[in-house]
Amino acid sequence: MSFADLGLSDKVLQAVTAAGYTQPTPIQSQAIPHVLARRDVLGIAQTGTGKTAAFTLPMLTMLETGRARARMPRTLILEPTRELAAQVEENFERYGTNHKLNVALIIGGVSFADQDAKLTRGTDVLIATPGRLLDHFERGKLLLTGVELLVIDEADRMLDMGFIPDIERIVKMVPFTRQTLFFSATMPPEIERLADMFLHNPQRVEVARPASTATTIVQRLVATGGEGHEKRERLRGLIRGEGELKNGIIFCNRKRDVAQLQKSLAKHGFNAAALHGDMDQRARMAALDGFRSGDTPLLVASDVAARGLDIPAVSHVFNFDVPHHPEDYVHRIGRTGRAGREGHAFTLVSRGDDRSLQAIESLIGQPIPWFDGDLASLPASDGESDGRTRHRGRSVDGARRGRRGTSGEGRPAPSRRSGAERARSEPMENGAPPRDAAPVSPAQVSPAPSRQRPERGPDERGGRGRRRHEEDDAGTPMGLGEHVPAFLLRPALVKKRK
Repeated sequence: MSFADLGLSDKVLQAVTAAGYTQPTPIQSQAIPHVLARRDVLGIAQTGTGKTAAFTLPMLTMLETGRARARMPRTLILEPTRELAAQVEENFERYGTNHKLNVALIIGGVSFADQDAKLTRGTDVLIATPGRLLDHFERGKLLLTGVELLVIDEADRMLDMGFIPDIERIVKMVPFTRQTLFFSATMPPEIERLADMFLHNPQRVEVARPASTATTIVQRLVATGGEGHEKRERLRGLIRGEGELKNGIIFCNRKRDVAQLQKSLAKHGFNAAALHGDMDQRARMAALDGFRSGDTPLLVASDVAARGLDIPAVSHVFNFDVPHHPEDYVHRIGRTGRAGREGHAFTLVSRGDDRSLQAIESLIGQPIPWFDGDLASLPASDGESDGRTRHRGRSVDGARRGRRGTSGEGRPAPSRRSGAERARSEPMENGAPPRDAAPVSPAQVSPAPSRQRPERGPDERGGRGRRRHEEDDAGTPMGLGEHVPAFLLRPALVKKRK
C-alpha cells in the first residue's frame, strides 16, 4: 500500500514524496482512512512508529476547505511537553509546504504577546500544552467553540505528568460534535477510562502490543556496584567501549543528576549537553538543535526528552538510572532503533533496583540480557563484605537487628524500662530526688554544679534515638538531664472545692 491509496489530497502527496517517503507505516495506513472518514480514532502503537504523521497528514487534507477566524482555532492538538509540541509544528511545516495554513504553537517559556498576535490573525491548527492553553483561555484571548477536530497525543504521558484534570476541563470547552483522535503508546486502566469518556464509538487501531519494544533495539543490562563516582566511571567506560557510537542520549531520573552528570562528562573530555524541565525554553531548544545537528554527540536528559525527539539516527541510549515507572523504559529506549535502523540501549543496574527491573521485564514480556555479568559477579565492597544489602544509604540487616533489640552498631540495646522503675532503681545524683518522691522545697535542694557537656561529634548527632541510648548507658538521668529547675520541685497547690 502506498500513500496514494489512503485518500490524501494531491498537495499532501506531493509534500510526502518531496520528503522522501513512499510507504506508510502500519499505524499510518490503518488510521488515516478512518480520520478522513470523520470517525473518532483510538490509536495504540509503540514509540517511533510514525504516530505524528498519522494525524497531521489527514488534517492537512481536511483543512484545505474553510477558513480560520480570529481567536477561534479550527483544530486543536494537545501535547504533554514543549519539545513534542514543537515536533508536531515541524511536521506541519514539512508536509504543509503547499498549503496556506496558520499554525500557532502555544507553549510555556515564550512571550504571551507573540502568541496573542498569532491567535488574533486566526489559527487553522493550534498546537498547545495544557497549562499555557488554559492561561490564554482564562485571559479571554481564546475561544474553543470553533474546534472541529481535537487530538490528544501521548495520553499516557499526560497521565504521568498530572495533566488529566486539565485535559478534562479543556474537553468540556470544545463542541460536543467535534472529531477526537486519541493516541497513546500504553493503555493502563486510567487511559482506558479516559478514552471511553472522550471518544464516541471510536475505531481502535493497534499495530503492536502495548508497551512493547522495537525488535531493532539491542537491549543490555550493565551491573554497577555503587553510586556517584563509581557509577559515572562505569558509564564513561561504556561510552568509550562502544566503537559504533554516533550519538547517544543518557537518561537520569532526577534533574539535579542531569546537571551533575553533564558537568562530569565535560570534565572528562566528552562533548555533552544537558536537557531537563527546569531549563528555560531557549536553552532547551539550543541543546536539542546542537544534538540534532551533530555538534553535540551526547545529550544528558530527564524524561522530558523520552518523547518528542524524532531523530532517526540516534545510535545509543543509556539509562544512567533505572526508571521508576516501567512505561518510561519503553519510551526512553524508543529514541533509538527508529525507522528500521539498529539501536543499542544500555541500562545501569545497581543493588536495590531489583523491583524496578522486574516491573520492566514484566511489562515488555521478555528478560533483558546482561552485558558482561550480573550483580552477583561484582566484587563485594567494604560495606557489603558481610553480605548485607544497602538500600537508600541504610543497612537492611542493621535495621532488622535494631528491631530485634540491638542497636545499629551491633551492641545490645538498652533496656526500655518505665520512668518510675528507672527512678526507683537508680541512686539519686546531684541532689535530685526520684521522680516518684514527695515534693521538696527549694531551700532543701543544693544547686547542681554547672558542668559543660562535651561537644558531640558528627556521628553522635545522627538521631535522637542513638543519643538517648548512649546517655542511658553512661548512667545520665533521662529527661531534663542532671539539672532539675527549682520551679518543677515546688509542691502543687490544689484548691479545695466548696
